[in-house]
Amino acid sequence: MVEEALERTLPTETALPGPLHRAMRYSLFAGGKRLRPILVMASTEAVGGDPHAVLSTACAVELIHTYSLIHDDLPSMDDSATRRGRPTCHVAFGEALAVLAGDALHALAFELLARNAQTAGETRALQVVEDVAAGIGTQGMVGGQVLDLLGEGRESLARLGRWPPSPREGVYMIHRWKTAALIRACVRAGAILAGAQPLQLRALTVYGEHLGLAFQIIDDVLDEAGESAALGKDARADAARFKLTFAAAFGIDESRSIAGIETEQAIAAIDGWGPPAASLVDLARVLLVRES
Repeated sequence: MVEEALERTLPTETALPGPLHRAMRYSLFAGGKRLRPILVMASTEAVGGDPHAVLSTACAVELIHTYSLIHDDLPSMDDSATRRGRPTCHVAFGEALAVLAGDALHALAFELLARNAQTAGETRALQVVEDVAAGIGTQGMVGGQVLDLLGEGRESLARLGRWPPSPREGVYMIHRWKTAALIRACVRAGAILAGAQPLQLRALTVYGEHLGLAFQIIDDVLDEAGESAALGKDARADAARFKLTFAAAFGIDESRSIAGIETEQAIAAIDGWGPPAASLVDLARVLLVRES
């Protein structure tokens, strides 16, 4: 459902400006788990809504995620040569077009979110826009990326002040902002659009926070212990850049243990919801044992 909706959403490669649309499609259709759109749809289902009704929002959060990956891979950020088993966007299309492709995906995402006003009403639509914007803002994904760069101890950022106060404290903040904030917003978005009750929304917010943290912890573990072929990118790249990760701060075994605790806390938040929330429960368990 998500793949078909994304195909309908993105301009074709022949639409002007063609090079921009080719770069956007290159990155969006390079693969990936589609975790964030699935969370939007699954949380809608969990509160009794129709997943088909939130497809535009599901697409929007995937566009945002893809834009963040394009920018994250840039030479000024992580300088990554491969993503999902093939050259990154800036390697394939050049740095300028990669930046603009990310910008265009970001803009299109909020165009899609605004359309919720036509189907879910202005109040719910505005709440989703606010949630998603906060999830990718200065105390969300973008702010987390800044903390991630500061955590590397880059000389170019030294004038901004040394951070964090301690590795273990710092890595929690990085992951909560850089990854968990958007994942939480995705879970909340589907529920909000489906008219979730306040207690339901509160429980799903807790679920999203813990799931997002567990997801990124496992990412850290896989970067350190996984294989490049399975990951679709260079393994142990975080260690090579001296990144502040859970694997670096806690070690692999303790990190896996913490991810397990976070997963169980996520599941506990929706305990007793029954079949409507089964997808959310299953997803949390599967992500804990994934290998890529």
